[in-house]
Amino acid sequence: MKHPNRTLRAVATALILGLCAGQALAHGDVTPQAVDTTGLKNLGADWLAANPYRKNDTAKRIGDSAYNQNCARCHGLGGISGGIAPDLRFLPVLEEGDEIFMQRIRKGAVRDGKVYMPPFEGTLSQEAMWAIRTWLESIHED
Repeated sequence: MKHPNRTLRAVATALILGLCAGQALAHGDVTPQAVDTTGLKNLGADWLAANPYRKNDTAKRIGDSAYNQNCARCHGLGGISGGIAPDLRFLPVLEEGDEIFMQRIRKGAVRDGKVYMPPFEGTLSQEAMWAIRTWLESIHED
C-alpha cells in the first residue's frame, strides 16, 4: 500500500498539471471561428480608424456572438476576465479606444517570443472586429 502522503501528492500534482495544461491550451491554441456579419454595411478593403457601427444594435448582437466564439476563452464571458487576459470592460470608449483595440486585435501581442494574443487580421473581417468593439462598448465599465 502506498503511503497516504505520496498518494495525496501524486493526485495534487496531476490536478495542477492538468489545470496548467488546460490553461495553456485555452490561451492561444484555438481555431478562430467564422463570424457571420450579415446585416452590417460592408466596409471595404481600407481599414477604418473609427468604429462605423457604434451603438448599432445589429453590430452589438453580432459582436456578442463573435466575442463568445473567439475572445471569451481568454478574456472571459461577458468581458469579465478570469485572469488569463485583460478585462475588456475597461477599454477606453469612443475613438480614444478604437485605435488601441484595432491595433491589438489585428496584430496580436508577442512579448519575449511568447504569444499573448494571436493576430486576427486575415482571420476575422474588419466588420467582425468592429462588431466586437461595438459590443464591448455596450458593456463598458468605468
